[in-house]
Amino acid sequence: MPRPGRFAAMVVVNSPAVRETVAHTLRAMGARHVLEINTVAEARQRAAAGIADLVVAEAGLPDGSGIALVRELRQAGWQRGMVVATSDDPYSVRAAVGAGIRCYVVSAAGTGMPRPSADRGEGVDSLSAREIQVLQLVAEGKSNKDIGVALGLSALTVKSHLARIARKLGTGDRAEMVATSLRSGVIA
Repeated sequence: MPRPGRFAAMVVVNSPAVRETVAHTLRAMGARHVLEINTVAEARQRAAAGIADLVVAEAGLPDGSGIALVRELRQAGWQRGMVVATSDDPYSVRAAVGAGIRCYVVSAAGTGMPRPSADRGEGVDSLSAREIQVLQLVAEGKSNKDIGVALGLSALTVKSHLARIARKLGTGDRAEMVATSLRSGVIA
């Protein structure tokens, strides 16, 4: 049995199922009050009414950035903030860390649960925006050097991106990576 409520929280997540799952978990952990919200605008409005102990926000909300929201609330006196995302895109993680966020959880799309790392690959949904750019250029027949020039990266960085793409898609074959991405509609 959890102890009587010890903290108040705000959950700002677009998906109703994920929002309810997170809120239920927080209540089971002893939250005395949990606000369930699905937009940045509503979160700002509700936050103006008072400070809670914790905000859990989705990184990409329909009307703005959950990362920016958590940064704003922390500056306004909120003690703890957590970001939930469906991508481990290094640019998003860096933005969160730069905003002072100490907890960035990557979850499987639409579930709120930590994303599994399968030996067979994680699929195209796990690709970052930069990895998709690299794949598009691979599909156009560009070499690692040409991709690097086009994206302002070194050939070694392109090779690192391709290694992560290979791990995520479960294949090191460039043609198979492109075919998988084309079939799923990730690249054109």
